[in-house]
Amino acid sequence: MATPDLNLLVTLDVLLSEGSVTRAAERLQLSPSAMSRSLARLREATGDPLLVRAGRGLVPTPRALELRDRVRQVVDAAESVLRPALMLDLTTLARTFTIRSSEGFVENFGPALIARAAAQAPGVRLRFMPKPDKDSTALRDGTVDLETGVTGRTMGPEIRTHGLFRDRFVAVVRQGHPLSKGSITPDRYARSPHVLVSRKGLEMGPVDEALEQLGLARNAVATVGGFSAALALARASDMVATVPEKHTYTLCEGMHRFTLPVKVPEFTVSLFWHPRLEADPPHRWLRALVMDVCTEVDALRGA
Repeated sequence: MATPDLNLLVTLDVLLSEGSVTRAAERLQLSPSAMSRSLARLREATGDPLLVRAGRGLVPTPRALELRDRVRQVVDAAESVLRPALMLDLTTLARTFTIRSSEGFVENFGPALIARAAAQAPGVRLRFMPKPDKDSTALRDGTVDLETGVTGRTMGPEIRTHGLFRDRFVAVVRQGHPLSKGSITPDRYARSPHVLVSRKGLEMGPVDEALEQLGLARNAVATVGGFSAALALARASDMVATVPEKHTYTLCEGMHRFTLPVKVPEFTVSLFWHPRLEADPPHRWLRALVMDVCTEVDALRGA
């Protein structure tokens, strides 16, 4: 078997990234004709056209889409092998990291995380983004460095995961609410007016499934897309908001929390990142920082 030309992996990575022979040639400082010849060799090696004409541009084939992330990882790994190992100097590190998280994470862990980062690496900036879904595309394409949340079925199998803390659902009502006094039974909880949280408009979750086994259903009078909105409504009315306890700890200040009267499984809030950043020293520092802060804040609150 002939030895494969591994230089073609770099060419394929750039071609799939740019989606253009001309732009790929410019990035690699080659002539368009040389790049076209390389594309022909790649097509012969893979047995697939890889990029096909669509109007005035090129689009990747299904095989190209399948290879894109794998090729990117291989090229990153090869470059890291040939890159000189440098000691990370946090005092001179100048970088903006983007972290995507659901409501409550920034309010609960952001202050400590920002303060710790500023003390260790003054040139680092943290940019927090909302998390409208569990799709891992933003991690793959590099627009997000880290993400927190619960593992979902839409998350890519290559995504790295580290558990941060265990959480559970609790019910939250305003001070003086009827449910802030007396014994809470499943029936009493279910009959109270509820504000549901659903990013996709769905009204069935683990709490509803547990109640359904008892022949009960929550008296849902409103549905919102996030924890903040649900807690704001509960704070100003007789509605009950059911939210993750630790993830919304700060958002619930001044309100009455109580344990759900039905058994609902706990869940793990995790940290996610793409494997191409696995060995990146600044990213490794940030991951360790998030893990440490979450552990310490969690311990301070009696986890």
